[in-house]
Amino acid sequence: MQRDLLDGVVAFTTVARRRSFTTAAADLGVTPAAVSHAVKQLEARLGVALFARTTREVGLTEAGRRYLQGAQPAVEAMQAATASARSLGEGPAGTVRVTTSRLALRMVLAPVITDFCRAYPDVRLEIVVDDAQISIIEEGFDVGVRMGEMIAPDMVAVRVSHPFQFCVVGSPALLARHGRPGHPRDLKGYPCLNVLQTTRLNNYRWEFEEDGREFEVAVDSPISVNDFDFLLKGALDGLGLTYQPEPLAMPHVLTGRLERVLDPYLAGPTAWHLYYPSRLGASAALRALVEFMRGRLRAPGRA
Repeated sequence: MQRDLLDGVVAFTTVARRRSFTTAAADLGVTPAAVSHAVKQLEARLGVALFARTTREVGLTEAGRRYLQGAQPAVEAMQAATASARSLGEGPAGTVRVTTSRLALRMVLAPVITDFCRAYPDVRLEIVVDDAQISIIEEGFDVGVRMGEMIAPDMVAVRVSHPFQFCVVGSPALLARHGRPGHPRDLKGYPCLNVLQTTRLNNYRWEFEEDGREFEVAVDSPISVNDFDFLLKGALDGLGLTYQPEPLAMPHVLTGRLERVLDPYLAGPTAWHLYYPSRLGASAALRALVEFMRGRLRAPGRA
């Protein structure tokens, strides 16, 4: 394969992933003009336009989408071979772009990031917090952190937390004033603190299970916010019941500041996962992050 053709394919797939010539150039360590020249040469050889360019964005043409489907696996294989060869002489290095929800940052990444950065000083993490469900390929991320049931089936998913449930908790004072709900239907009219789903701008419907049947309950909430720590503080202050991941709620349950209710109706467990498009195209830096997180999960006493 000619060198200029190979460079053009790499430039094309990088621009297609990043949706930007400038960002692609930064990834490849060359100038935007060099990337543009390589892509134009590739388009000239193919006799078709691969990108529809405007002043604001770069999008693939139909020919570009078809070419990407065939070219991307070949480029990933080449990159994997290069990374494998280099790894024999040097440790993981480079940038890993991570998309994570606010809750995943709190529960999964924040507890381990310092140790990871010390273990791999040549790896740079770019972490973007976004509760929306996004395409990591289209948005240019290397890896995401979400709950397992939210991950597309064509992704490689690696569990990085022990299974946990969401539970309903409230302060003893609140339960003394309003009584203990005996069934999720008793939540209607009961003071609750709810999660605001920012992608839909509506309140989260609490999930329960009874006799093997899953169901949801809409609760009344004087405050809705997309931050579980804020909701937890409201519950500790006696403002209402809140629907919380067990790992966040249990320390306060064990001290008696919060009490659990409706445990017989809790929905089944979930778990956090790292996910990414392909094992073949994973960089040494990404593999280091995945293995580090898996190692932490296997360590005694880790939740």
